[in-house]
Amino acid sequence: MKFFNPANLAIIACPGGEVFANEVIEHLKRKYNHNHKQTIARIAKRYNISVEQASLQLDLTSKIVARGPGAHSGTDKSTGRRFMVPVKFTIFANGEVKSEILESIRGKDVYIFQDVENHYSVKFSSGEVNNLSINDHLMTIFVTVDAAHQAGADRITLVIPNYPYARQHKAKGREGLTASRIGKIFESFGVDHIITLDIHSRDIMNSFERLRLENLHASFQIIHTLSKMDGILNDDFVVVSPDTGAVDRNKFYASALKKPLALLYKERDYSKISKDATQSNISQIRLLGSVKDKTVFMADDILGTGGTLIKGMRLLKENGARRIICSISLPLFSGEAISHFDEAYQEGLFYRIIGTNAVYQEEVIKREWYINVSISRLFADVISRLHQNQSVSSLLDNAGIINRLVSQKAFEPQNELPFQQYDDE
Repeated sequence: MKFFNPANLAIIACPGGEVFANEVIEHLKRKYNHNHKQTIARIAKRYNISVEQASLQLDLTSKIVARGPGAHSGTDKSTGRRFMVPVKFTIFANGEVKSEILESIRGKDVYIFQDVENHYSVKFSSGEVNNLSINDHLMTIFVTVDAAHQAGADRITLVIPNYPYARQHKAKGREGLTASRIGKIFESFGVDHIITLDIHSRDIMNSFERLRLENLHASFQIIHTLSKMDGILNDDFVVVSPDTGAVDRNKFYASALKKPLALLYKERDYSKISKDATQSNISQIRLLGSVKDKTVFMADDILGTGGTLIKGMRLLKENGARRIICSISLPLFSGEAISHFDEAYQEGLFYRIIGTNAVYQEEVIKREWYINVSISRLFADVISRLHQNQSVSSLLDNAGIINRLVSQKAFEPQNELPFQQYDDE
C-alpha cells in the first residue's frame, strides 16, 4: 500500500506569482484530501477496523514520518499541510530586492512560483506597490532561490509557466543565446527542476547539464474548450499553422482532431522590431491550403503585440474563412494589443481567442472574445508526482489520451478534465 505524506512539500510565491500559486494549491489540497480519504478506506478494509480507527492510525503515522520543526505548524484540516511558506519580500530605495523565508524549510522539497510576465501592480511585504518588468521578476527569483538554498532546502523547483527570454534561443549574428543562459544561471544557483508551459524552442531543453526542464502542454485543455463550443468541431473545420515554427504544434491538433492542416508562410524583415499590432516585421504572407467557407483553428505558443496574428487572420478572411478561432498558451497581450484585438473583433476578423491563466491578466479576461482556460490543475498534478518521485510522462505527452477521447467522442461538458485524476499513478 502506498503511503503519502505531503509534510515536506513547501511552496513559495514570489511577488506577482501569488495568484497562480494559490490556484495550484487549491488543487493540491483537493488531491491530497482525496488521497487521504482513499488511504484511510484501504487501511480500514485491510485490517478490518473502523474508518475512525484507521484515521487515527494514519494521522499518528503522519506525525511520526513528518520531518522538520515546521511540519506540524499552520496545518490545513483537509490535507495536514498548508503548503504555502511565508516569505518577506522587501524592495529598497535603490531597487534592490531581498527575500527572507520566515519558516524552516530545511530538508524540504521547495517549489518557487513566479509569473515573469505579470506587469500589474504587486505589493511587497514592506508595503511598496510596484509594476515589475521581466528583469525585476528575474532578480526576485534569483534572491528567492538563493534564500531557499541558504535555508537548507533539499530540492528546489522553479514553477515559471512563461520561461523568460524564451524567444532568444538562436543566434543569427553577434547576439547571445539568452534563453539557455538564463537556465544555466538557475542551474548554477542550485535549481533542480523547472516546470514551464509550451516553451518556445525545444533546443532550450538541451542546454543544461543537470537541471531537468518539464515542458507541459495545454493541448487537452484547449481541445476540451473547443468541444464545449456549440457545434464547432462538427463544422467544416481546418487547422492552420500561423507560421513554419508552429507547424508541429498545429500538426498535433490536426492529427488529434482528425482535421486537415494548412499553413501560413510568413517572410520577415528582421531589421525591424515589432512594436505593436500595426507595426510588425512581416513583409509578406502566403496561404498554403484552402480555408474557403471553413472554420479555422490556429494554435500558437506566445502572443505579444499580436500584429502578425492579426495580419494572418486578415489574410484568412480574404481567402474566404468563415470563422477563426485562435489558441494561445502564453497570452502576454503586450503594449496596446488588447485594443488592437478589440478593433479586429469589431471588424469581424476572428470569433474567439482561447488563452490560459499561465499569465496573469485583468483586462483581457473581461472581453467577450476571450476565453480563459485554467492549467492550474495540470501543474498541481505534475508537482504532486515530482514530489513523490513518480513518472510525469503521461502529463508531458497526452497525445494518447486525447486520441482515445476523440475516438470515443468523450468530450462532455464537465467541471473537471477527465484525464487528470486525483489518484496518482
